[in-house]
Amino acid sequence: MAVPKRKSSRMQRRQRKAANRYEGVQATFCPNCHAPAAPHRVCPNCGCYKGEQIISVEA
Repeated sequence: MAVPKRKSSRMQRRQRKAANRYEGVQATFCPNCHAPAAPHRVCPNCGCYKGEQIISVEA
């Protein structure tokens, strides 16, 4: 079995353990229609992004 040659630094340990705490992308809400939307994406419900109409969505 492999044995580490040197002690792992605190930063290396913390970065390795941080991957287990990742909970995925959190849903955000569109400021225009208040529907849940992925962050940094056009809202699929109303077609707005950053307060501007990007795509036309038929109701």
